[in-house]
Amino acid sequence: MTFDPDELGRSKQDLAESIRALRKRAGLSGERLARLCNMSQSKISKIETGKIAPGLTDIECILRALDAPPETVSEITALARLASTEWQDKRSSWRRGVVKRQAELAALEAGATRLRFFLPAMITGLLATPEYVRASLTYTPGDTSAAMARKLERQAVLYDESKSFTFILTEQAVKWAAVPAPAMSVQIDRLASLSHLANVNIGVIPYGTVLPRGPMNTFTVYDERLATAESFTGRMVFQDSRDVRQYLDLFALFEQHAVFGQQARSCLEEWSSMYRSDP
Repeated sequence: MTFDPDELGRSKQDLAESIRALRKRAGLSGERLARLCNMSQSKISKIETGKIAPGLTDIECILRALDAPPETVSEITALARLASTEWQDKRSSWRRGVVKRQAELAALEAGATRLRFFLPAMITGLLATPEYVRASLTYTPGDTSAAMARKLERQAVLYDESKSFTFILTEQAVKWAAVPAPAMSVQIDRLASLSHLANVNIGVIPYGTVLPRGPMNTFTVYDERLATAESFTGRMVFQDSRDVRQYLDLFALFEQHAVFGQQARSCLEEWSSMYRSDP
């Protein structure tokens, strides 16, 4: 499925208008459609005005009630998928402020109980030392001191035992020298230390591990309801259950090929030692 950022912005209103037009064409009132779908009339109204984006189950129920033809079902389902996807470009994020972005991430983390992170290139802020965090903000415009403080504050969520975290890092992500060698050694040691937390699983994929899928980008899955994928220019936020499921399946594949526990710590110790011996 191809995503055009401008198309994403239009899709919610297009979906709302399409559903409203279908209902009117079927000669049903909003109240009658709500009864057929076992929904409240208020929810149908909000879907038709674009105030909420319906889930896949809602869409299927509405289309069955309206006896929509197959081609219409295909079109509306595609619109619903787009309406559940959001593009957040980097420049807009910077304009809103990096501190606000940290607050948004903290809210996502607070609302989830099972968090999965796939990190193919660098270490995420939740696992980073202060020096690594500072380096990761080098190309962020403006005063980054508040953003750095907020990033470090977010790390407290790792100690919330009502949540479970799984981080999978490639060897490249662990070894990527964002800071000088001595600081890299400290950073890698921190990964090993955090792996002892009962609710934190840190896995690594060493070089040479045979994998049928390439590590194309960083992604995070929050429970089974939302996934984010990052690129240099921004991030996609997926809420359609089919998209989230694809990321869950991909994470499970990488998880099968990662090593955890003492095996992972042995790798981390070796890589940390490499940086300690770096002249």
